Amino acid sequence: MSRAVILGGTGVIGRAAARRLLASGWDVDVVGRDRSRVPEDVAAAGGRFVAADRDEAGELAATLGAGADLLVDCLCFTAAHARGLLPLLDDVGSTVMISTKAVYVDAEGNHVNSANPPNFAGPIRESQPTVAPREDIDYRSGDGYGANKVAAERVLLDSGHPVTVLRPSRVHGEGASKPDEWVFVKRVLDRRGVLLLSHGGRGADQTSAAANIAALIEVVANDPGARILNSADPDGPSALEISRTVAAHLGHQWREVLLDEHAPPGLGLHPWARIPAIRLDMSAAAQLGYRPAGDYATTVTAELDWLVSTQQLPPTFEHDYFAPMLDYAAEDAYLATR
Repeated sequence: MSRAVILGGTGVIGRAAARRLLASGWDVDVVGRDRSRVPEDVAAAGGRFVAADRDEAGELAATLGAGADLLVDCLCFTAAHARGLLPLLDDVGSTVMISTKAVYVDAEGNHVNSANPPNFAGPIRESQPTVAPREDIDYRSGDGYGANKVAAERVLLDSGHPVTVLRPSRVHGEGASKPDEWVFVKRVLDRRGVLLLSHGGRGADQTSAAANIAALIEVVANDPGARILNSADPDGPSALEISRTVAAHLGHQWREVLLDEHAPPGLGLHPWARIPAIRLDMSAAAQLGYRPAGDYATTVTAELDWLVSTQQLPPTFEHDYFAPMLDYAAEDAYLATR
């Protein structure tokens, strides 16, 4: 039986990868810090939890043991993280590093965390230029996130080992630490009868289902190589389409107010407010035989059902992120003048 080790295995991508691989007959070790975060179905299917911290000397080596056919690293944020893997990769058949589309820059050097929004003039291919690699700034900052990811990518890709770098976009799935769809789910739970959307709901920022990322992980696990691949849903829904998908799945109706540029600032905010839209090209993955698990509407249901069942965001998440998007008082004040 092939063995897979998933670092960050209790997170949104790790859970989906564990489920996919277990269903295909893999022996899976789910590595994390908190056993309680292992989903019951993953444990029931045979997923083994391994407690380990990559920052503690020797723990990754002990976790890997005699080696693995597949190593998936969902928590490789810096070049230092990547260098910590290198001594282990001689005993790994295929390695997958989860990176991000935040590495890409447009012709003006703008990226998704820039002060000026990027304009990629079409679906982004893996050959698109990236930010310069850096190790001297915090990877948790806007400018540091993509730059540190690029530095980590280069350490692994320059190593000579068969490492596949996956670049997803806005990841959705059960167990997400920052579930974007909460901005609409919360409105359903609060029985809001009106939905305001900026830019007429036209904003679009490519979605990436954890289930689709997992499907691509399985493909490259069986076809090791050094490469970079985008990982995204086969469709790129707009904010308006996403809101309708959420409402339809949860059996809710609201009146849509599609705001234009004359609306007061701060109204109708949502996580997909990207104009021009950002979409990823998936042709390179398709050439390897990748087939998505489903489109956005099909795959997002797992996250929606999970959010409704918990009716709250994960306690570790910074709730201030959603606060401006759920300013009911400002919305009601605006609607009262209509």
